[in-house]
Amino acid sequence: MHEVFETVAAAAPEIRAGLPGRRRKTEMENASGEQQLAADVWADELLGERLTALDSVGAYASEERDDIVDAGDGLLVAVDPLDGSSNLKSNNPMGTIVGLYDGDLPVSGRDLVAAGFVLYGPITTLLVADADGATEYVVEDGDPRDVGAVTLPDDPTVYGFGGRVPDWTDDFEAVVREIEQELKLRYGGAMIADVNQVLTYGGIFGYPGLRDRPEGKLRLLFEGAPIAYVLAAAGGSATDGEQSLLDVECTELHQRTPVFVGSDEYVSRVEDAL
Repeated sequence: MHEVFETVAAAAPEIRAGLPGRRRKTEMENASGEQQLAADVWADELLGERLTALDSVGAYASEERDDIVDAGDGLLVAVDPLDGSSNLKSNNPMGTIVGLYDGDLPVSGRDLVAAGFVLYGPITTLLVADADGATEYVVEDGDPRDVGAVTLPDDPTVYGFGGRVPDWTDDFEAVVREIEQELKLRYGGAMIADVNQVLTYGGIFGYPGLRDRPEGKLRLLFEGAPIAYVLAAAGGSATDGEQSLLDVECTELHQRTPVFVGSDEYVSRVEDAL
């Protein structure tokens, strides 16, 4: 498990350094029908090569690939190589998400043994969550330096919700109107950056099911379940609007799900409203 995150940390400076020359769109689409940037493809190829070479990795799944790569015996590593890559054009934060599953599809968040993410912000950080909790590292020259445990604050202050407001359901819009009277809006368009703000300040992040897309936008295997695992390790919770995100079974590689993660109070309120 540790060698996976050491490998991701070692790759992080390379990924970051390679972004300036890879802002252009390619002619390819990923398995979810989204047009890929050169940076998406490059980060996926780099991480796929490095991670499948590890003895502990038995399979590599990526948001950018149609199929799972068989690497022998070991854990299923699910990766969003460049979360929020649309922010590359505007030079806003992005990240890399990693989930380590002990099992093959179908799996759920209960099959995760660890999860985490790299955040390419003003500094590069790595957050790793496992059965012992969540820990943040500053990554310098590929070496992760432990800067302490991560726990959600007791006094939540921020929120951010995705999707166009006209596409929200009435029930969801109603609970958002309550929350916006209590918390400050923080939404930047990259899940990892927004989730990290919630981890730092407390509150809630979510991407709901929409009127014309009730399954939401985010992928369960690559985004929803790993981030739910991180939030649980940091003392928070997560829901798809009906049940814990950790209990939602992933039966399809690119399965989508509504996602709400953060402080228990606000996650519960959203679930009750929906």
